[in-house]
Formats: sequence, structure tokens, C-alpha cells
Amino acid sequence: MSKRYRFIIILVTVVICFVFLYPTIRWYYMVPKEDKAQALSSREQIKIYASQTAQADLQQLIETAKADGEVPPGLSPVVSAAKHIQRDAKLPAPSQWDAGAVLSTFSSRREALEVIESNYREKIFKLKDLQKNAVQLGLDLSGGLSIVLQADMEALKERLGRNLNDDDREDAVNRALEVLNSRIDRFGLTEPVIRRQGADRIYVEIPGTADPERINSIIMGKGGLAFHLVDTEAAATFNQYYTAHPTTTLDSQGNLLDPTIVPSDVRILGVYTKDRYGLDEFTGYTAVKKEVGLDGNHIKNALVERNNLDGKPEVTFMLDSEGGELFYKLTSANVGKSLAIVLDDRVKSQATIQTAIRDAVRLTGFSADEANNIALTLRTAALPVELEVVTQQSIGASMGEDTIRQGLYALIGGLVAVMIFMLMYYKGAGINAVVAQILNIYFMFSVLSAFNFTLTLPSIAGFILTIGMAVDANVIVFERMKEELRLGKSRKAAIDAGFDKAFWAIMDSNITTFIAALFLSQLGSGPIQGFAVSLAIGVFSSVFTALFVSRLIFDFDTDVLGSKRLSLSWRTK
Repeated sequence: MSKRYRFIIILVTVVICFVFLYPTIRWYYMVPKEDKAQALSSREQIKIYASQTAQADLQQLIETAKADGEVPPGLSPVVSAAKHIQRDAKLPAPSQWDAGAVLSTFSSRREALEVIESNYREKIFKLKDLQKNAVQLGLDLSGGLSIVLQADMEALKERLGRNLNDDDREDAVNRALEVLNSRIDRFGLTEPVIRRQGADRIYVEIPGTADPERINSIIMGKGGLAFHLVDTEAAATFNQYYTAHPTTTLDSQGNLLDPTIVPSDVRILGVYTKDRYGLDEFTGYTAVKKEVGLDGNHIKNALVERNNLDGKPEVTFMLDSEGGELFYKLTSANVGKSLAIVLDDRVKSQATIQTAIRDAVRLTGFSADEANNIALTLRTAALPVELEVVTQQSIGASMGEDTIRQGLYALIGGLVAVMIFMLMYYKGAGINAVVAQILNIYFMFSVLSAFNFTLTLPSIAGFILTIGMAVDANVIVFERMKEELRLGKSRKAAIDAGFDKAFWAIMDSNITTFIAALFLSQLGSGPIQGFAVSLAIGVFSSVFTALFVSRLIFDFDTDVLGSKRLSLSWRTK
């Protein structure tokens, strides 16, 4: 491969790695602390903050308009929105965009308030997404969340329709442990603590900043997902009665004060959709059959696809064999009727049964966001037993800030010492090794950021080990070059022979290390798995920098800069 193509490959790799690493750099070094605190708050807190701040800003804008003043600097998005409205309406722009001109552009104060609130909401949500894409710190470095979940055995008993024995309880909790572990630690580098606590409780520690929404995204409510047929006649009867008697229809728990309003086999449930903050927003009531048409545990997978005819999003989910038979019987007997997706006694969606369905179920009539939310619900909400949060608290890091700082100083000091040794012992070739090492560290942390892995002490140990291996690869190549120079070969011949003869020695050592890391990642768990995966990442990175990057630097110095001598050691001429 020519030097030009090798250089392009390295340059493209560096650029791609920077794209992966940029969210981490920006989150930890470019975002102010107060903005981080807002991004890590719950969606309810974000909604309150955005609403209250927007109202205060609107009031300031109104008072400024009364005084014929300029728009405050922090409200520039309002000016942009006003200009956009003016252009769409094809109206002449005012001579000056002061506060009065901006306010007069909006049809109502509510419209102006929505523009200001949307600006705050989008800004915070962008930071929230940025934080999710950055490298997370593990429990031992930054603390995290501690949650105790309790399995609702009474709800499981009611769902199964029989008394539970010890095997049923044991199986339900063990399956819930498996589901939680796969959700929390998909790549093996999050390193959560997930263990049973007593007969029906599960203790979970999740590393990272104490974001209270993280546990909600993991357990997705209590976990009770089911499909129920909608009774449209009962729903119409209830809504008519509720309109006439809004205060005497339901109690504080949402139960009917007069059960005779609807048939005995029907339940009244609230219908909810996601608002602009991703929170459940009540939109009304509907009536569903009490009998469960299909339990959510039969769902194997769910995804969002585009309809081939109109390109609109649709949700497709697959059922296991037992679920397929149950759903076929349900749908074949109720074509034309509505089916409700019920999660934790809340109707999340309704769809009309078009035809009998067995294995793959397709739901249509949603926007892209609604389709993604429904697919996520179907994919993750069905736990074998409903879980309730008993306690939830933030926990501190096991290492203090001083200890972390000392560890970082030790890490940097060790790396600098290795680089100084390479420079002093191998002279000009040592510069090559230092550049390769810097790129090696850069590539490893970029991969860490790309896959949203969690940085812990064991994973750092894995990276440090691969850094040592990368130096070892440079040493093998340099010593081979020395041997070739002693035989009287030229610079170019010594470089070619040095890399060729060192290639398999370096590959053998790295392949055996990778095999060991592979077994550790499969057989280990928690910190061991995190160490193994980080070690495997480092193996690929160190081989690439030691053999590909380092070789290009030598060739560039030889062919482009025209160097005739090889600066490799104080004893080698």
C-alpha cells in the first residue's frame, strides 16, 4: 500500500475518532457546571424550570416594550422567530426590531411564551443527549444511583390466575435479574451491581451522575405490559356520563364510584401520550376488557419500519410461538375492533385490528416519535414480574477527589516517564514511538466514547496494560532494526527488514492477549468483564499504531524528507 493511501487512512481514522471523542471533551471541559446540573435534572424539573424562566423572560420583554427599549440580549431566539413569522406572512419588516416590534409580530402572548420556552427546552435536552454520548465514570470514580426494587408477587399471582409456589417466585425474580442486567450492562463496561436481596427484592447500583430518570428508563415503570380489547360502546357510555358528572364519577384512585355505569367485565383506564418533555400527558378515558388479550412477555422484539407505500412509520413486533397462537385467536375473532396497549394501567396506544395476525404484528397510524416510543415500550417494558422502587438514593464514589487526582498524576507521570525513556534510549526513533503512543491513547478513548462505555478503575488498568504492550512492540521493531544496521544495511532496508521480521512476534503476543481477553469477557462479569473489553480494544489500537502508524512515519522521513541515517541508539551509527 502506498504512503498516500496509508496517510489518508490514518487521517480519516483520526477525524472519525475526534467525532466520537468530541461529546466527551465538550461535556467535561466546555459545558458550565450550572448547565450540567440542569441537564442532569429530571424531565419534571426541566419542565418547571423552562416554564418559569420563560414566563419571567416574557414579562421582562413586555416591560421593555412598554419602555420602548431594545430586546434583552438573552432573548435573541425570540427575535429570530419574529423575523421568520414576518417573512412567512410576506409583511414588510419594521425599521427596527425593538421589544415592541417583536411582541407585535406574535398573534398572542402565549405564542411568544412558547417560543421562549421551546428555546430553553431544546437547549437542555441537547445537553442531556450530549451527556448520554459522553464517556461515563464508574461507581468507583463518580458514584451513582442505588435502587432497591421489589417484585410484586400479588400482581403475578393475579396475572397467572393461581397460587404461587416457591419455584414460581424463584423463577420470576431470577428472570427479572437477567432482564435488568441485559438492559443496564449491554456492553459489559457499565459495571453495575445487580443482586438479589432477600426473597423478592433486587438491589441495583448504577454508575454515573445521579440522574433520577435513569432508573425509569431501565425498568419502564412497574413492567406490567398487556394488550386488551377496547369496548367502544362502554367507552362512549362512560364519557357521556363523565361529561355530565365530572366530579362524582371517579374517586381519587381513579375507580368508578358507580360500577354499574359500565359492564362488569370492563375497566376504565386513562389514555396517555408523551408531551414535549417526554412526560406522560393525560388525554382522556377509554374502556377496555378486564381479560388480558395477550401478555407482553410473549414479545420477542420490536422495531420501527417505514411503510413501502406511503413511507409512514409503523411499529412491528414479533411474538414467540405461544404468543403467536394466542394473538391469532384474539385477532381472528375481533377483526375491526380496537386493541389497546396497556402499560402499568395506562393506555399508551390504540390500534384497529385489520386482519388475523399470528407472529409479526404491525401497528400503524403514529408519528415517528410516537412509533419509537411504542417500540421502546414493547421492547423493554415486559418484565416477568412487576417491579416497584422501594428506595432510591445517590451514592458517593468509593474514591475521593484527592485519590482520583493522585491516580491521574501517577498515570500521567508513568506515561511521561516511559516516553522520556524512549526518547533518551532510542533518540530519533523514540519520537516515532511517542507519537504512536499518543495516537494509541487517543484511539482507545475514542472507542470508549463511541460505544458510550463507562470508565472505571479496571478498564483504566486494561488500557494501561495495552499502552505497555504498545511500547513493547516499538522496542521489538527498533531492536530488529539495530540488528539490520549492524549487518551494514541502508536505512530503508533496515526499516523494511525490521518491521517484516518483528511483525509475527508482535502479532503472536497480541493475538494471545486478545484470546485471553475474549475468554475473560465471556466468562467474567462486572469489573473483570470491563477489564477484558478495554484490554481487547487496546490490543487492536496498539497493533494499528505500532505497525501501521509507526511504519508510515519512518517511510515519510526516508522517502519525503530524504533522511539517509537512522537515529536509533547512541551506540548505533
